[in-house]
Amino acid sequence: MPNGEKLLDQGVPHDLAMEVIRYARERDLHVQAYRDDQLLIERDRPEAHIYSEHAGMPLHLVPDLDAAMGPTTPKLVIVAAPATLERLLPEVRAHWIGRLNAATSTPDYLEFTSIESDKSGALRILCERLGVAREQAAAAGDGRNDASMLAWAGLGVAVEGSPSEVIEAAQRRTIPGPGRGGIEQLAKLLLK
Repeated sequence: MPNGEKLLDQGVPHDLAMEVIRYARERDLHVQAYRDDQLLIERDRPEAHIYSEHAGMPLHLVPDLDAAMGPTTPKLVIVAAPATLERLLPEVRAHWIGRLNAATSTPDYLEFTSIESDKSGALRILCERLGVAREQAAAAGDGRNDASMLAWAGLGVAVEGSPSEVIEAAQRRTIPGPGRGGIEQLAKLLLK
């Protein structure tokens, strides 16, 4: 918000964050956390630089994520090859079921967020705050972390090529990806 007000603050509690960090360490996977809008890493690995460039966030190398995170972190991200994350996703979802959300946001980013915090909750809060009925809310997305938002919105639309669970959450409504007319199609859907 322009006045600095936080609309939602539901970070991953420190103890659960450390479970994810230990899980990643045991498998020699890159994992990162956040504090005060800073991207925290404890090992300078190529995966960290890939994410940093994509997100436009500088890296903050810390001696130990345990001490650097604070009581919560907004999310944790494991960055790895898509095939590795596809293999890990069912395992991590089963392991943290009911305690953490785990979803890929891009094929090489596996995000962990608080069970109370997902994009559907954020969209719901924004709609309540702005006086927009759920039926009038629209959302588009392409990552597994978008699925709950697409299912909640009155009009949820997945980008072609999204994982099947994302397309199903959007009730099989899809638009082409960037540079292929998707925005125009979305506008037409919104104007119906």
